[in-house]
Amino acid sequence: MSLKAVTLALALLAITGAHADVSARQVADVVWNYFTQLTGNAKETMEQIQQSEISKQLNTLFQDNLQNVNSYAGDLQKKLIPFATELHAKLSQDSEKLKEQIRQELEDLRVKLSPYADEVHQQISKNVQELQLKLSPYAEELRGQVNQNADLLRQQLAPYAQELRDKLQENVDGLQASLAPYAEQLQQQIDKNVADMKEKLAPLADALQVKIDQNVEELRKQLAPYAQDVQDKLNHQLEGLSFQMKKGAEDLRAKLSESADELRLKLNPYAEELKEKLRTDAEGLRQSLGPYVEGLSGQMEQKIEEFRQTVGPYGEAFNKQLVQKVEEMRQKLGPYAGEVEDHLSFLEKDVRDKVASFFSTIKQIEN
Repeated sequence: MSLKAVTLALALLAITGAHADVSARQVADVVWNYFTQLTGNAKETMEQIQQSEISKQLNTLFQDNLQNVNSYAGDLQKKLIPFATELHAKLSQDSEKLKEQIRQELEDLRVKLSPYADEVHQQISKNVQELQLKLSPYAEELRGQVNQNADLLRQQLAPYAQELRDKLQENVDGLQASLAPYAEQLQQQIDKNVADMKEKLAPLADALQVKIDQNVEELRKQLAPYAQDVQDKLNHQLEGLSFQMKKGAEDLRAKLSESADELRLKLNPYAEELKEKLRTDAEGLRQSLGPYVEGLSGQMEQKIEEFRQTVGPYGEAFNKQLVQKVEEMRQKLGPYAGEVEDHLSFLEKDVRDKVASFFSTIKQIEN
């Protein structure tokens, strides 16, 4: 990730007019993205910029929109920048140490579970099958919701093209006045339908998080009899599994929201184009609007269909991702597992927990 990309991520946080505008998750994303970006650079480059650059960019986060920064945000800025800078510096120190800790933890688990390798394999395979059964209805529901909302949006927008055609047959002298409301109505209809779509799709991601909790707890119970004396280490690994799976659910929610916003951005120009054409002189208005109106319905339907085709499969892809995470857990606990490569997941979890704790402390002090 380039520094420009990190700057864009930070820019998302430069709206600090209210308490809800800067969330623990957003700040955790910034710190973690910055850390992972720096780890790809040469060591000397990291030493040069890791202490100064994140502080500068976090400071920019609050300074970009000074007119929106209230006293709460200003106070948060003073506390957040030193905290985030210190946390970021600590990541580099903790990474290798944590990798060794996870390696030893997994080795202890493997030794303890080795006499029961077949049983453990069967229990995890059983858990995978149960997970697939539980997730399948959600993938179907997501696809159904996407199809339903796409059809509804298509139905809501289709009449505008026909009404515009009808208006074009009326008197030219009153054409601009009669068409002006349609431009605003089209814009409002697009915004409303996309907002409704986001509201309907979001609960699916929440329901998936509940299923993830249930599945991980069931897996813990299934493996507990084989992990006596190392239960804490097993629980730690399952916490990491739960974190990765829930992060996937959060990413799914974000993708659904972003896709809906992208659809709105693709449809908005049709309303803007109508507004622009209505600013032309009355003489050329009919000629200018003719091709626009004829192509309006088909073009909007094409954008909606592209959205449906893209977003519909998200559920199936998410399900495969979760199943893969559980399969990876089975491989990690197997006798021939390779090197530890997922310690960063635990490090990321620690970052997010620390940021959440920081925000919780700030809130308690404020109250």
